[in-house]
Amino acid sequence: MKIIDKTEFAKADIFGVGEPNTSYANYFVGNSFLKPLTDSANTSLFLANVTFEPGCRNNWHIHHASEGGGQILLCTAGSGWYQEQGKKAISLQPGFVIVIPPEVKHWHGAKADSWFSHIAIEVPGEDLRNEWCEPVSEQEYQLLKG
Repeated sequence: MKIIDKTEFAKADIFGVGEPNTSYANYFVGNSFLKPLTDSANTSLFLANVTFEPGCRNNWHIHHASEGGGQILLCTAGSGWYQEQGKKAISLQPGFVIVIPPEVKHWHGAKADSWFSHIAIEVPGEDLRNEWCEPVSEQEYQLLKG
């Protein structure tokens, strides 16, 4: 469900857009927003609603872990993309669930003509860390259709 109008998107984004994601802005093309849904001081499972403006996407990255780890995305509003290195991009819609194993290089974000939100779940594990890699180039991104 593509939604280009921010006001209409806000009605569909049931968890709310949140605040500008300034802490991780260096790892995104475009503007993203973050709304934590759990407090990491009270639970080992961190969940956050991540919202991407049209065209926004995060850099290629890897969730490293010596045991457990990875990430789960629960798509909630708008339309986006998910891609693993060496594989075709997947078109994301509300209701889609993406399970990202640790050690898999990937990126995710909004389509060029839609806002997009997903709940990001950091899977608990040992020796967790994210490795941020290169941005998804404009040329790569513009080749995506859907």
